[in-house]
Amino acid sequence: MSTSLRPRLVLASASPARHKLLQAAGITPQVLVSGVDEESVTLERADELCLALARMKMAAVAERLRPDQAGDGTDLLVLGCDSVLDFDGEILGKPADAADALARWRRMRGRSGVLYTGHSLTSLATGAHAERTAGTVVHFADITDDELTAYVATGEPLHVAGSFTIDGLGGPFLERIEGDHGTVVGLSLPLLRRLVAEVGYAITDLWGEADGGR
Repeated sequence: MSTSLRPRLVLASASPARHKLLQAAGITPQVLVSGVDEESVTLERADELCLALARMKMAAVAERLRPDQAGDGTDLLVLGCDSVLDFDGEILGKPADAADALARWRRMRGRSGVLYTGHSLTSLATGAHAERTAGTVVHFADITDDELTAYVATGEPLHVAGSFTIDGLGGPFLERIEGDHGTVVGLSLPLLRRLVAEVGYAITDLWGEADGGR
């Protein structure tokens, strides 16, 4: 790359699944939670909503870090991500409570939806910015009432967009997907590679460069 700066990824997300996905790909990001009010944004399209929220998270963390971006040869790349499910034209983020998760799953089982994850990346050193949304079709298994009740009782669906995971207890309840597995987890690695290139680096520049969370 043309720049002599060393990039370091900052993940503006509290999601342990995103952090784990990055670590498995050789990237240990610094983690800073944005604290933005996700309920403050209302858009009619799921793909536009998740990108707007990803951009807000990125911007909030970038603003806090700007004073730290000072001539030490390191470029902080701040990444914001957000995921929502488009099901029958309805946008489903995290459920309000267990009853909401149960009601959703009764509608979703045996059917399909599209999980969208927005990604917004900026370089604090250069101001370069790139963002995009990835979407993956998810086909839900026609699970039984007993399976549904047991799954919601674990508490897992209460903390994730669409009320399900693909990399946790919810994995057996997904028949198949059409698209990138990481998008459903909450971060598309192939898309991140392209965004990193757009701001002037290679994804391999991030291997082993970060110093963990704080």
